[in-house]
Amino acid sequence: MVIEALKRGTAINFCRELATLVARHTNGKGNGIHATAVEQLEFMWESTAPTALCAVYEPTLCIILQGKKETLLGKETYHYGAAQYIVVTVDLPLSGLIVEATPDEPYLGVKLRLDATQLWDIIDQIQRSTDKKENSVRGFFVSDADASLIDCAIRLTRLLDTPQDISFLAPMIIREIYYRLLISEQDEAVRQIGTFGSNMQRVAKVIKLIKADFTKLLRVDDLAQQANMSPASFHRHFKAITSMSPLQYQKQLRLMEARRLMLIENADATNAAYQVGYESTSQFSREYSRMFGAPPIKDIGHLRTAIH
Repeated sequence: MVIEALKRGTAINFCRELATLVARHTNGKGNGIHATAVEQLEFMWESTAPTALCAVYEPTLCIILQGKKETLLGKETYHYGAAQYIVVTVDLPLSGLIVEATPDEPYLGVKLRLDATQLWDIIDQIQRSTDKKENSVRGFFVSDADASLIDCAIRLTRLLDTPQDISFLAPMIIREIYYRLLISEQDEAVRQIGTFGSNMQRVAKVIKLIKADFTKLLRVDDLAQQANMSPASFHRHFKAITSMSPLQYQKQLRLMEARRLMLIENADATNAAYQVGYESTSQFSREYSRMFGAPPIKDIGHLRTAIH
């Protein structure tokens, strides 16, 4: 118990060090996600709470350094904060809420995009064989970050001060981060990202197809064929990984895109509904309200007020 408390304390101290670095590199850039000179690395900064966020996440590692957040996946809610990390293993539509952040102590985090090919290269080398039957695991998880993982992120972030070193050293550090994930308590989920033919990879392939044209009518039998599974098996694995059915997944993509069209491109609700594949505006309004907590006009009005 004492050892675990010491480990936790060390991880929190490392998080504070990394938070100082991230704050320096994001100072004055405002709220949002900020790209860096390391292609796969981004920083998160949010100074107000509560702040609602909604986006489709690609396979990603996020380490939270300061503040707290809640994320909704399907009907499941995940809570996490400083010295914890999340991993998203397939493209997932996620609704989030920053619940702890102030201008003096903003919500801070680092994001690293995960590459299946790079992961497979490490999996192939460490050769951790297992006789366990492959299970479909959730495509989103939260874990406590240990000092070794946060130390990798610190070293990667420090490279921003010596850009001439990035091309040579960043790939080495990112490789170590992948290794740390693959020997963590969540190794099975991370391993499936990079394992050819895994349930997760097969579902991820179908998700790409749904995303590519989410306005068209879905036929589960066709999707199952693409995944090389029976319809019943495909539906079970898809729901185990994404926490929703293929139709529910498509619906969330449609509603997120409609929201973007109204907010960014000033489309009206009827036009946005039509563009994302709805034939009934009343059904669109009903499902939009259920997902975002308010009908389209009211929700977009609130968002515009928050932005300005």
